[in-house]
Amino acid sequence: MKRILSGMQPTYQLHLGNYLGALKNWVDLQNAEPDNENLFCVVDMHAITVPNDKLNLAQATREIAAAYIAAGIDPDKSTIFPQSAVGDLHAQLMWLLASMTQIGKLNRMTQFKDKAGKNAEKAGLGLYAYPVLMAADILVYNATHVPVGEDQKQHLELARDIASTFNHRFGREFFTLPEPLIMGEATRVMSLRDGAQKMSKSAESDMSRINLTDTAEIIADKIKRAKTDPNPLPDTIDGLEGRPEADNLVTIYAALSGQGKAAVINEFAGKQFSEFKPKLAEVTVEKIAPITARMRELMADPAEIDRILVKGAEKARIIADPILGDVKSIMGFWKP
Repeated sequence: MKRILSGMQPTYQLHLGNYLGALKNWVDLQNAEPDNENLFCVVDMHAITVPNDKLNLAQATREIAAAYIAAGIDPDKSTIFPQSAVGDLHAQLMWLLASMTQIGKLNRMTQFKDKAGKNAEKAGLGLYAYPVLMAADILVYNATHVPVGEDQKQHLELARDIASTFNHRFGREFFTLPEPLIMGEATRVMSLRDGAQKMSKSAESDMSRINLTDTAEIIADKIKRAKTDPNPLPDTIDGLEGRPEADNLVTIYAALSGQGKAAVINEFAGKQFSEFKPKLAEVTVEKIAPITARMRELMADPAEIDRILVKGAEKARIIADPILGDVKSIMGFWKP
C-alpha cells in the first residue's frame, strides 16, 4: 500500500495549472488505486513565509479545500486537512530535522533565490528554511509517494536526503525515502501571454491564466486572446520545438481531453489557431465549469467545509503522532 501526500498553499485564484499539474493527478491516483492512503493538505504554514493577508488566510484555506473536493477528492476516500491543525507535530519534526540539515544544501534551493530575489538579506528564516518544513510535512506521515511538479523535485530530493541522514545517523531504516510522482501531460502549464513563464496566481495580468472560478465566457475570451505565432499547427511533436506558446496550448488540450500530444497533433495538423482555439475553449469549459459550480456550492456552506477539515485533521494526527513519538524516542529524548 502506498501512502500518498501532497498539498497546496491557501492563496486565492487557483488556476488551470494547479488543476492539471496537481489536482487532476490527485483525483486520478485516488480513483485508480483505492487501496492507497491519500493525505491532501492545505499547507497554510507555508503560506506565511511571505507577507500575507491574515484576514483572508482562514477563508483561503476553506477555498482550497473546496477546490480539492470540487475537483473530485472524496473526503470519504482521502484525508483533507489544514497543515496548521496538526502544526505542532509538523513544527516539532521540522526542528528535529533542521538539526541535521546542511546549510550548503539549503543554499542550493532555487526557489528561495527566485522568491527572495535581490532582497535575500531581508527575507525571513521561514522562506529560507521552508524546504525543511516540507520534508517534515512528508516524513511526519512516513509518506511513500509524493505527487510533485517539476519545480518541487529539488525539495523532495532534500526530503529524501534528510530521511537518509536520519536513518544513517541513528542506525535504523526508520523513514521511508519518499518517491516522486510526476504525472500527466501537463506537469508544467505555462502563461497564456508568455510561453516561457509558468502560469501563476501572482502574474500581473489576469489574462495570463485561466482561474478555476472563471465563467465560460471569460475562459473562451482568454483562450481566444492567448498568444500564439502565425504558423499553423505542425504535423509532428518535434514541430512544436521553438514554439513555446503553441506547445503550451497543445499540452493543455492533451491534458484536458485525456489524449497524448501526438494524438492532438494528428487531429489538428496543418490547421490554424483560429480553428484550434475554439476547440480548446470548448474542452476547457467542459472540464472547468462543473468544478467552478461545485466550488460555489461548497463555499456557500463553510460549516460543512470546516467539518471535513476537522475530521481530516483528526485522522492525520492519528497517523503522525506515533511517528513523531518514535522519532523522539530514537533520538533519545526524555519521556515519562
